[in-house]
Amino acid sequence: MHSLPTRLCAFLRREAVLSIALLCAALSMLAVPPDAGYAGYIDLRVLCLLFCLMAVVAGLQQCGLFQVLSQRLLSGRKQLRLLYLVLTLLPFFCSMLITNDVALLTFVPFTVLVLGRISRTEALVRVVVLQTLAANLGSMATPVGNPQNLFLCSYYTLSFRSFLSVVLPLAAASLLALSAAALATPGETIEIAFPRRESITQPRLFVLLCLLFVLCLLSVVHVLHYSVLTGVVLLCLLLFARGLFAQVDYALLATFVCFFIFAGNMGRIEPVRGALELLMGRSSYWTSLAASQVISNVPAAVLLSGFTGNWQALLAGVNVGGLGTPIASLASLISLKLYLRAEGASLPRFLAVFAAANLAGLALLSLLAVLLGLTG
Repeated sequence: MHSLPTRLCAFLRREAVLSIALLCAALSMLAVPPDAGYAGYIDLRVLCLLFCLMAVVAGLQQCGLFQVLSQRLLSGRKQLRLLYLVLTLLPFFCSMLITNDVALLTFVPFTVLVLGRISRTEALVRVVVLQTLAANLGSMATPVGNPQNLFLCSYYTLSFRSFLSVVLPLAAASLLALSAAALATPGETIEIAFPRRESITQPRLFVLLCLLFVLCLLSVVHVLHYSVLTGVVLLCLLLFARGLFAQVDYALLATFVCFFIFAGNMGRIEPVRGALELLMGRSSYWTSLAASQVISNVPAAVLLSGFTGNWQALLAGVNVGGLGTPIASLASLISLKLYLRAEGASLPRFLAVFAAANLAGLALLSLLAVLLGLTG
């Protein structure tokens, strides 16, 4: 039986961001005691959409969709550079629909398996770092790709067209840069074979989940009210897939609630509000990018949204701000954790390659943001 301090330390390590969010919310409540204004802090639509998306995507993963997709794309004789390209672009495109963290949880272990099978483990650091960048950058291309996009689209009531006008040039440049980096390797031909052919399990549930995912997308673009979506998803899970309730990341939902409280309270503390309004008035892009390096891009989006109407710069800043430090996007920590489980993993080498690639990405995309006039 573990002692309370031991369990507490384990929780803090496992849910570091939630712990920080709880602390921030608690400290802000000392300055702004709970009152009726707290009710206006919580964005119920965002929480419901996140819950539905996490449950549905967990179900699709459980049905084997992404394993089947990966195997079909990688089996057979291929040039090594094309293998690296496919491994990099899988999380780039899949993260647009299943979020960056789920994409990395799916494809990094798969990459460890594939590179081990063809005796190319020396390339593991490079490929996993590229996958990490790919998931973080690909996810910015859609409102459902990451939580900060979902929140900002809801907060500013953005149309899909308006959203794409900001993120599409950044995502396109990211795709070209990542493809060039993945292809910069010798053109050796290799053979990839898997011990068994993967297939979709629970096909009826899979069809239902696909339909639910379409309903999620309709709700994101305001065609279907989020309360109707939530009711339909809850009913389907209760009737056909109760096990998926356990797959939802409730810590992420709790983190959002805490940061909603923290951000709401900060907006009511005049000195803090004045300082943030001043910084955001000078440059919403650079302020949000810098904040993302310290508190990660999701809480940065929640905190700073109340201090600017320049949603274009904020949207660009928190998405490009997913590059940089390992905590700028929490998905990066997932990659690091999964990589360190591989045989022969080297933390110093990973961090060195990660830093170089992220700095290059930050420089390229920030330059593009300047040229597009998004750094105001």
